[in-house]
Order: sequence, then C-alpha cells, then structure tokens
Amino acid sequence: MRMCMKSNTLLGVLALALLTGSACSRQDAEKEAPTEAPEITYPLTGEILVVDREKNRLLVKHDEIPDYMPAMTMEFIASPGDVANAKEGQRIRAVLVPSENGDFLLRNIWPDDQLATSSVNASADALRQDTLIRGRGAYREVGEKLPDFSLYDQTGEVVQSSRFRGRQIMINFIFTRCPVATMCPASTMKMMETQRLANEAGVETLELISITLDPEYDTPGVLRDYATSRGIDTSNFSFLTGPERAIKDLLKQFGVIANFDGSILKHTLTTLMISKDGKIIHRADGTLWEPRDFVGKMRRP
Repeated sequence: MRMCMKSNTLLGVLALALLTGSACSRQDAEKEAPTEAPEITYPLTGEILVVDREKNRLLVKHDEIPDYMPAMTMEFIASPGDVANAKEGQRIRAVLVPSENGDFLLRNIWPDDQLATSSVNASADALRQDTLIRGRGAYREVGEKLPDFSLYDQTGEVVQSSRFRGRQIMINFIFTRCPVATMCPASTMKMMETQRLANEAGVETLELISITLDPEYDTPGVLRDYATSRGIDTSNFSFLTGPERAIKDLLKQFGVIANFDGSILKHTLTTLMISKDGKIIHRADGTLWEPRDFVGKMRRP
C-alpha cells in the first residue's frame, strides 16, 4: 500500500486495502537464492574497553555466554555506525556472530546503561497506558497534542519528546531496509529536501524526526549508518528507535498501519507537522506531498 487515508474513519478501509496492496518487503529486491544454513548467534553483554575506529573493532570485556564461552576480553568487528557510537567504559548488549575465518562480529548493539534503559522502559509503559486509556480514540487528529515518548537516537542517546518543546517538528516513519524506491527512500529524500528549503527560508526552529518501523533490526548504529550513507545533516534530523511496544503505540496514535507478514513489512506512510506548542497542525499520507507545502506552514523567527 503506497498511501494511507487522512480520515480516521477510513482506517478500516485502509486496513482492508493494505492486505491486497503492495508493501515494502525485505525480499522484494532479492532474487531467489539457494537455502542456506541458519546463522548461529549468541546474546552478549559486556563493557567496551577500547574503540578502534580505524579498523572498526571493539575490545569488549564480556560476561559469560552460556553454553558457548566463559567471561573474557575479546576483540570484535562491528559496523562503522556501531563503532562511531561506542564509548570506552560503556556497557552494551549485542548479538555475537562467529565467522568462518575465526573473527567474531557484533551486531544489534544497544546501550545497556541501567538508568537509560529504565527511562526508556518507563516511558514505554506510560505510552502504553495512554494508548489503552484513549481506546478507540487513540488516533490523534489534527489539533491534538503530540504524545510523550522516550527513544534512542542514531547516536545511542536517549531522546525525550520534551527535548523538542518550543520547536517545530516534522515526523515520519520509515525502515532502513525498505527496497521500494517510492516508499521509505522517497520519504527520506523529501524530508532532506524539506530540511534544505527550510534552511534557505530562514526557519531556525525546525526538527525532523524519522522513527523506525522495524526496531528489531534498526538499532542506533544501523540508523547512524543509514544517515551517513545518504549524507544527511543530523544537526536537526534525528532517527529514533526503541522498544517495539513503544513504536507500536506511536504508530497507533498517529494512524500508521504496519505489520510483518513473514518477511514482508506491510505499512502505510504518514508525515506530520507539529507546532511549537506541541500540536499536530498538518499531516500528509503517502509520498505525494511537497516539501514546499510543509515549509510554507512553518513559522519564521
């Protein structure tokens, strides 16, 4: 499905159309390949001791990995985004992947700071409660307030919605592996164009936010690599991820439909404009919106 309806009353129609329409798939761009043996992975927790950004390696003092290896200090290969986010002395949780050549890879790296985790989880609990209380009226119409949330950005830092108070906000939802050019990639390009036009127009209070539809895969490091590979200016453009339950509640409150059918992620697209006082003032569904229309609604200093 390439577009969603603007009216809350049409969400039922949209859901039906979604089942038969096109969707973003993690396999759409892939040809059939021979069946491969399932990848062996192990959950890992530990503390980063040394960060080698030139070689994209991390020296980690990890805890015992049950049924695999005792606690020890080891060197791991990681993605550029994960290495860029890494800090010496930081505790992380990740997935260890042994490779055939004897190297060990770390993927799905998340901060494992107790205070940060507690903050994000408490916010997710509050958001879930808010969604349940709103019931069938969970969908937020134009004129309603932005819900409170706490998520991780592309640097691994916790971002609370209160950070954007007094700012004009644009929000959309994407996932980094979307292979359909007219879906998530097009949405990202339009957000980048909006950022450029707003800068040219002298809009100094704009914040752009893209929230992942696929938090299981889109960790902070993955989102950082996504932004870097596209040359995105992240000075006022945040890519957010976090607990799946928090993402699902935000999707419900913003009227975005997203669900996996096997490996296929079926979803609709929505872009919202939030005023300085935190109210939704405009929304566009699908990708047929124009950046100039959003910039035209933005207040100059």
